[in-house]
Amino acid sequence: MAAAFPSAETPPVEIAGARILVVDDDDVGRELTAEMLRLRGFQVRMAPTCREGMEVFQSWEPDLALLDVVLPDGSGIEMCRHIKQHGRTRLVPVMLITGLTDHESKIRGIEAGADDFLNKPVDPPELFARVVSLIKLKRYTDELESAEDVLFTLALGVEARDKYTQGHCQRLATQAAALGQRLGLAQEDVVALRRGGVLHDIGKIAVPDVILRKPTGLTEAEWQIMRMHPSSGEEICRPLRSLARVLPIIRHHHEHWNGGGYPDHLEAENIPLLARILQVVDAYDALTTERPYKPAWPAERARAQLTTETEQGWWDPHIMGEYLAMLRQSPQPPEPPAV
Repeated sequence: MAAAFPSAETPPVEIAGARILVVDDDDVGRELTAEMLRLRGFQVRMAPTCREGMEVFQSWEPDLALLDVVLPDGSGIEMCRHIKQHGRTRLVPVMLITGLTDHESKIRGIEAGADDFLNKPVDPPELFARVVSLIKLKRYTDELESAEDVLFTLALGVEARDKYTQGHCQRLATQAAALGQRLGLAQEDVVALRRGGVLHDIGKIAVPDVILRKPTGLTEAEWQIMRMHPSSGEEICRPLRSLARVLPIIRHHHEHWNGGGYPDHLEAENIPLLARILQVVDAYDALTTERPYKPAWPAERARAQLTTETEQGWWDPHIMGEYLAMLRQSPQPPEPPAV
């Protein structure tokens, strides 16, 4: 069988050994496609149906799924849609195999989130070129996710330096996302709020422990250092383009509605919306948890304080009103769907 193909070409070293799932009910076509890929150094597993394909996909976690559009128990398009709708798998590239004139399937495949298409009969050089391109993209995505993981771990490490703020980031991530959903924000903004909840104080890595844990009021010189943490955090996260929506949250979560906050003294709606959302959640959490300089306040007292501060011009009145209403309905908002 191997003699029927062009001489094998070794894939680039960064994608050598990548895992590819081939789902096709045509036994001959499936075997030929798999053999072409194996000859070029890829690991391949096969399945003849949607059900078996999803079982292999979930247990093996391939780097690329190559799906025939027409399958005996469903459609490769529906399998693609299922893969792309789940947070854990949506970044896995999917290539659909279609007929040369099957324009309708290509349109439906695009709507389902397919990354590329391959026409029947499969042309070996074209198959190899498209596979290499998609797996390179997957490797870049994996590297990006690894870099994000490092930042999130760093942020939680900063939180762990102070026993009084342990759990603070997760509470903010959960409640800010819940408030964003209540306000009807797009899913990408809800995701940014969840990430911002974890990363908002990452700049405190540059704040000495003697200031961060000080049980009494800070001196003006110490405050100058503390006020640098939003801009420091923004600079730490700026290199990752995937965090672009989170940067305004990090930089502006200490601004006040009346312009009295920091670092840029922004006023009212000049403060980015997502930052205005996170800051009211942050303020409530600071009041209701123990800190070196104060005991934890009861929820009722904290809500009254936030109402007073809003009247004094600290917080966005509409967002604070929605948040206080949310707290009255459920002091501990339910965990938003995984994103």
